[in-house]
Amino acid sequence: MNLTLKSIKKLIVAVIGFTILIIGVIMIVLPGPAFIVIPLGLAILATEFVWAKKWLNKVKEEISEQKKKLKI
Repeated sequence: MNLTLKSIKKLIVAVIGFTILIIGVIMIVLPGPAFIVIPLGLAILATEFVWAKKWLNKVKEEISEQKKKLKI
């Protein structure tokens, strides 16, 4: 892939990922499965951005900790 195609792919991933992430954040106050949508947006962004991968890993760790507390 040349530089232009990589840039276009990164832009598309950013637009889709941020859109889903924003929808998830809105679902925190509105009815909806924010706890599913936010990690989904981060997972999409993590395919192209290191910072999103770090956030996604933190979310996964937090979910694991909460599962242990609830003994699920």
